[in-house]
Amino acid sequence: MKRFGVMFFTAMAAAQPASVFRAGVSLVHVDAEVIAADGRILKGFSKEDFRVFDQGVPQLVHFSVEEQPLDLILLFDISGSMRPVVEQVAGAARRGLRELRPGDRVSVMVFNARSRVVLPFSEDLDSVERSVQQDVLGLRFGGGTLIQQAADDAANRFLGESHGQRRRAVLIVTDNVGLRTRREQSVVRDFWEADALLSGLIIRGGFLDETRHIMNVLAPETLLMRAGMKGIAEQTGGDTINSSNGGSAFQEMVQRIRTRYSLDYIMPPSKSGVTHTVHVELSEEAQRRFPRAKVRARRGYRAP
Repeated sequence: MKRFGVMFFTAMAAAQPASVFRAGVSLVHVDAEVIAADGRILKGFSKEDFRVFDQGVPQLVHFSVEEQPLDLILLFDISGSMRPVVEQVAGAARRGLRELRPGDRVSVMVFNARSRVVLPFSEDLDSVERSVQQDVLGLRFGGGTLIQQAADDAANRFLGESHGQRRRAVLIVTDNVGLRTRREQSVVRDFWEADALLSGLIIRGGFLDETRHIMNVLAPETLLMRAGMKGIAEQTGGDTINSSNGGSAFQEMVQRIRTRYSLDYIMPPSKSGVTHTVHVELSEEAQRRFPRAKVRARRGYRAP
């Protein structure tokens, strides 16, 4: 059964006595993080600090932090300019993977003009590290860069996996320069249906910046840039880091993905296929404590 961004449980009891869900209900899952005005990730929030709205209607939520195991797809851009970047990330793979918890699973994918699986989902983080350092770097780098298609392929991999009560995320490592191949909203819908978020590590550097400038002059309509992968990430609740140091940024991104807050609520009655808007914000009291802070979370889902 496809999950459509909604999880089906036979029963679920929240940590807070006020949030006990009926047996057999359909739950909407939302991963959230709080960002300060200066971009820092803020921690230390409780259930009472969040307000969740579905189609503008406030919802009663179940709240947890790091309780659910994580399924993470590492998606590496192996187009011609990316080898030095992937080498940086491979060197930091051990540090980044230490941010994960027992029971988490990681799969490794690569893409240029097409995407493919290098390592299926595995709980053996040593195998994941070897896969990044040996299998990925052992590939030939080059070819085109179809970023949106690769992101969509990763979302569809999740659709083919049993869901259970696992959180899902895709971390893409790329320079974010490539051809437009898919409508942004169609990729977003697949991530909503897969109940997954997309986060991006965008590596910038001298050669890449020069290439980006030349492509903007010659064919600006072909670039993904900020309106592409980053736009998709924002609508799924993911975030992006622009960095010239792939190693340290990789560790930070894995940590961000692993330490998000989980908010679940009963899906309101709806016709199948209807798109629902989701909005998450801080409570008034939390806003007083953290002025101008914002919540990053998914912006919608499609009813099954």
